[in-house]
Amino acid sequence: MTGTSYAVTDVMTRTVVAVRRGAVFKDIVRTMRRWRVSAVPVLDDEGHVMGVVSEADLLHKEEVRDGAPEGPARPLRPDDLTRAAAATAGELMTTPAVTVQADATLPQAARTMARHRVKRLPVVDADGTLLGVVSRVDLLKVYLRDDEDIAEEIRREVLPHVFADTAEPVEVRVRDGVVTLTGRVPDPALVPVAAGWVRSVDGVVDVDCALTGPRDRPAPDTEGAPRS
Repeated sequence: MTGTSYAVTDVMTRTVVAVRRGAVFKDIVRTMRRWRVSAVPVLDDEGHVMGVVSEADLLHKEEVRDGAPEGPARPLRPDDLTRAAAATAGELMTTPAVTVQADATLPQAARTMARHRVKRLPVVDADGTLLGVVSRVDLLKVYLRDDEDIAEEIRREVLPHVFADTAEPVEVRVRDGVVTLTGRVPDPALVPVAAGWVRSVDGVVDVDCALTGPRDRPAPDTEGAPRS
């Protein structure tokens, strides 16, 4: 509805640490440690995302090591043993990779993370080429948006659509992302609609809706009127 909604491309990290499918186990560990990341995308020769190697994928090798006094924490499956024997990114990676398009909205990215229980997503174009990575903390950047920028979008993009016939202007104040709406509107039934639309504006933390209906019209003065 609003014209300036943030997309993943607006908040993603463009400097991405990735490995090729032939990267060996120790090089993957060194890369993660050097760049302080918990997972890396695995790319083919054209830069397309093939999968992701995470710390959990690497720890399969430690989990099934011979001689561990306490034994494995859970019964091992054939796939666990296969992963434990893997030596390259192509063998270790989880595939297909869970990715997100650069033009996806921030709520779409958040839902994808929640659904797949991941903390970050490779960002790709329509061909699957890696463009960046978006993390949970990147999605929170929208809440650093300037208060007056939020207020101006509400005045421009929300109020004219909800209260097109309002005689008195609705006042919008934003402080630390919390929006306060005050004023009188012709139809009180539209107040929750306005509050819902305001909540959908990027950067809004909460809405305090203090809108009221039109002023009561005084009853007609019938005193002194001729009686029939």
